[in-house]
Amino acid sequence: MSMKNKKIALFDLDGTLTNPSEGITKCVQYALSRLGIEEDRKNLLRFIGPPLTESFHDFYGLDEEKCHEAVLYYRERYSEKGIFENGLYPDTCKALELFKEKGLTLLVATSKPEPFAIQICEHYGIAKYFDHICGSGLDNLYYSKADIIRNALSYVSSYDREEIIMIGDRKHDILGAREFGIQTACVRCGFADPGELEENGADYIEDSLLDIAKLINE
Repeated sequence: MSMKNKKIALFDLDGTLTNPSEGITKCVQYALSRLGIEEDRKNLLRFIGPPLTESFHDFYGLDEEKCHEAVLYYRERYSEKGIFENGLYPDTCKALELFKEKGLTLLVATSKPEPFAIQICEHYGIAKYFDHICGSGLDNLYYSKADIIRNALSYVSSYDREEIIMIGDRKHDILGAREFGIQTACVRCGFADPGELEENGADYIEDSLLDIAKLINE
């Protein structure tokens, strides 16, 4: 189906709408240091996108208890400093305006805890573009991207999956959307590893969010 027939757009937040690299890497570095692990920030960009508990387990072999502890340390710094060590990509607002002009329903579907996601969108002036902002809970339970997408779609009264597009920057966005038979459009300006988007079968890959918005408006 052509992109021009889409009626609902789901958006990842980190790496898609904003560049949170400074805040996330500093907060992960802080959490690891509290656990006695010293790490260079340049090695922590891989934390942008996936759920935190998954990343602490996969990258450092932490057990469930230590993952929980690491997330608490992360949030300790993030809630005070890291949340605003962030910023919009230059074309984010223009792209969102194009989506709205086309009449799409826009939803945020992020693995970031929902209260933080709402606070970020409000702080950077983009909350007004979205019909709803959905994220994970603060309960430290594991929420897959599919869980987040399911929750976001619960705010839409009716939909045809062929009319939905998931827009993100990592494989988790692609794999989560695939569980619902939803097409994906990914940006290269995010934090995917080389070849990650192609290998996981993104339907569209563009340099920026504005390039995806232009496809919608063709």
